[in-house]
Amino acid sequence: MRRSEFARAVNDEFGGRGATLVADLALSAIGHRTAAQALDDGLDPRDIWLALCAETDVPLSRRHGVGLREPRKR
Repeated sequence: MRRSEFARAVNDEFGGRGATLVADLALSAIGHRTAAQALDDGLDPRDIWLALCAETDVPLSRRHGVGLREPRKR
């Protein structure tokens, strides 16, 4: 997962409150850092995404494959 895919996933799942969650919610699975801190520290965005999902009880069915763009039509 790239940072841009992480950002899309957060926006798709959390909408307007996503930016606040990324900036303010300490995630226990990644050392009680916020997602923003973890991104700045170079952690894999996929690991951060999964930690954010776990902390906010996002159903497993909505954790995989999010943030990806629709394939281009040929």
